Amino acid sequence: MITGKPFLTTEQIRDKVTELADAISRDYEGREVLAIGILKGAFVFFADLIRALRIPVTVDFIVAASYIKTSSTGETKIYYDVRENINGRDVLLIDDIIDTGISLNYVRERILSLGPASLKICALLDKSERRVVDVPVNYTGFKIPNKFVVGYGLDYENKYRNLPYIATFKKET
Repeated sequence: MITGKPFLTTEQIRDKVTELADAISRDYEGREVLAIGILKGAFVFFADLIRALRIPVTVDFIVAASYIKTSSTGETKIYYDVRENINGRDVLLIDDIIDTGISLNYVRERILSLGPASLKICALLDKSERRVVDVPVNYTGFKIPNKFVVGYGLDYENKYRNLPYIATFKKET
């Protein structure tokens, strides 16, 4: 069940997406970026972010997961891999949340093995209290406490992704 009022409002998220897009556009000015969204969770953030960028963007996706319900399995699986040629390109990896860092680091290492000219990472949420693997993140939206959150693409059992805000979630017992 969703608890209380929104943890992050639609307006707070919109403002942060604009702020992140401005920073990314400045850093990549004059260059084209290959934006890779990590699905499923990042799809809403990814769409909003790339629409706010003021640079040329090519889009691709990777489907990777290490979560079952509310906890990490500690093992990352790739269900769908990138299709674009990464070699020699500027790559921006976009994720919804960094929790343990296991999945993001796995995807990061996979992308690096394909020879990009550069690789930067953008994540909307950072739950650093739970970090197991240190992952270098270039653009971070919000640092959040160790609470399970849903909405704006984040889910519990593939539900609540459609909420326009982010809320804390507590499983009913």
